[in-house]
Amino acid sequence: MQLQPIITTPAAAGAAAITEEEAGALARTTVNLFKAWSLTDGEACILLGGMSPRTWARWKEGLIGRIDRDLRMRMAHLMGIHKGLRYLFSEPSRGYAWIRKPNATFAGQSALDLMLRGEMSDLAAMREWIDAERGAW
Repeated sequence: MQLQPIITTPAAAGAAAITEEEAGALARTTVNLFKAWSLTDGEACILLGGMSPRTWARWKEGLIGRIDRDLRMRMAHLMGIHKGLRYLFSEPSRGYAWIRKPNATFAGQSALDLMLRGEMSDLAAMREWIDAERGAW
């Protein structure tokens, strides 16, 4: 078996990264999404990679500080999950409620239960599952 050559990805080729301004907008949107999902402060902090409650409180007040690469990626996955649910459910409220509903596919756990394990890979897996459900892959 012969290995295939490495293909340069857009990120490696110098594709534009999320700017500070875009990251701030993403953070504000994440605050609004978490309100729609009716998350507790503790749940929000876990989904944001163990963010401190104090930092989360500042975000809710509109005071967004520096956002590192990991946090940007987490928020991008969360927005992808949100987008996928908007495609799957014609009524936004059904998508927001789905996050907490037990799901047979997830052995009776909710999507939120799985995402609250706290790993970036949990968010990525949920995003991929939703995208597959809506036929995006």
